[in-house]
Amino acid sequence: MALKVEDLEDQSKYRQILELSYGELVTFILDYLRRKSIVTIFFWSACIILLATALRIRMNIIGYFPFRDILSHSVTGLILLPLASIPLHELLHVIPYYFSGARNIRVGMDIRQYLFYVTAHRHVATPREFRIIAMIPFVLISLVLVFLILIMPGLWKWSLSLFLFVHTTMCAGDFAFMNFYYMRKGRKIFTWDDADRKIAYFYEEI
Repeated sequence: MALKVEDLEDQSKYRQILELSYGELVTFILDYLRRKSIVTIFFWSACIILLATALRIRMNIIGYFPFRDILSHSVTGLILLPLASIPLHELLHVIPYYFSGARNIRVGMDIRQYLFYVTAHRHVATPREFRIIAMIPFVLISLVLVFLILIMPGLWKWSLSLFLFVHTTMCAGDFAFMNFYYMRKGRKIFTWDDADRKIAYFYEEI
């Protein structure tokens, strides 16, 4: 049976460990991206390797290409495709939220922090649900892009490999939350959001 917010208020079973305002998300993300663990080592290594791979792909593309074509593909990979992918990325957060039982799902944007986020008002997410919700966009979009890089010709390999690098950096917030969970491995952590007040709550099972 799915837990409700009221269930987490039973202090004999659960203990609140974090109250996170949406306005403090960037501070939280930067903090947990700096904390060394297998999660952050993977994230930073992936960013470096994907950037190096993109540059290597560009150097290995055979043929002469006008500068305007190189520039347009560079802009496409660094800016246009990442911007266009934002709705898809957020949708891939929404879908597992929905299948976990959430119905009051909201997509938000914080211009000051340059953040997009998905939240489910007063829906309690289990550790397994939260990990799936957090990582589905990174996994699926990365797999599709790797496939496209392998089959697409010429400069499209360059623009798509740049996009793969940029999208990975766009998943920084997801990896920060994964690190928050990882650094408390062995504990069962539940979370729910008050989307009206823009606050996320995290509880651990005692």
